[in-house]
Amino acid sequence: MQCGFRPRPSRRALAATFAAALAVFAAVPADAADNTDISANQRAEKKDFTDSQIFDGFFKTAFGAEYHLAGRVDRIRKFDGPVRIHAEGETRPDRRDQLERVVADIAKRVRNLDIAMTDDSNEANVTVHLVRDRNLGKTISTFYGAERAREINDSLDPQCLSGFRKNEKFEIEHADVILTIDNGDFVFLDCAYEELLQSLGPINDTDKVPWTMFNDNVQKGYFDVYDQYLMNILYHPEVKPGMTVQEVKAVLPQVMSDVRSFVGKTNGLSP
Repeated sequence: MQCGFRPRPSRRALAATFAAALAVFAAVPADAADNTDISANQRAEKKDFTDSQIFDGFFKTAFGAEYHLAGRVDRIRKFDGPVRIHAEGETRPDRRDQLERVVADIAKRVRNLDIAMTDDSNEANVTVHLVRDRNLGKTISTFYGAERAREINDSLDPQCLSGFRKNEKFEIEHADVILTIDNGDFVFLDCAYEELLQSLGPINDTDKVPWTMFNDNVQKGYFDVYDQYLMNILYHPEVKPGMTVQEVKAVLPQVMSDVRSFVGKTNGLSP
C-alpha cells in the first residue's frame, strides 16, 4: 500500500506499500481558502518545458513511494485497459456534474487513456465516494480500518483521498476516490483532478518539481500542461505496467515525440 497525504496548513506526502495491495491517500488543507481564481492560475501557467524537466517530474512521480513498508515500488503502475468511473454517495447534482466534466477533461487530454463515467457500478473499476466533511473520518475508517483512520485524521485532517490495488503484473485493478462535497468549489475541483490522476498511477508526491499538482505545496484546480505531459507518457502504449526506470528510458525518445505532438496540439502550443 502506498500513501500520500496532504495535511493542513501546508501539504505534505507520505507513502507506504503492503504486498500486492496499493493505495494512495491525499488531503487538501481543511482551512484552504475557496476564493482561488482558477482562470487566473491558467493565464499565469508555465507551458514551455524542456525534455529533461518533463522526464524529471515523470520519474519522481511514477516510481517510488515516500513511505515504504513492503512490496516493490520500482515499477510502472497503471491501468491496462478501459477505466470506468462510478460515483456514489451524496446526491448533489452540481458535484456530480463537476466530476463528469473533470473526467471528460482528462479523457480529452490523455491520448491513450480510455476513461469515462458509468452508471453501472458493476462495470466500474474506479469508484468515487462523495461524502460530507463530517462523514469523512467514518468513510476512511470503513476503507482502511479504525487505527489507520485515526492516524490519518489526527495528524493530517484530510479533505479527500484515493487508493488503488494492483496485481502481480503491476496493473491497477481497482481504485477508490473519496471526495468531500461541502468544502467549496476550488477544493472539490483540486481534489477531483489530483485524486483521479493519482489513482491512475503517479503516486509519489514530490516537492522537488514546482510545476506538478503532485507537489503538496501546489493547488491548481485544473489539468495543467505539465501534468498532461506526465500522464501522456505514463499512458503511452510503449510504457507498460511493470517496466523499470531503465526500460522506460529506452523508449522515451519515441514516446516523447508522440507526447509533445499531442499535448501541443491539444493545448494550442507553438511547435
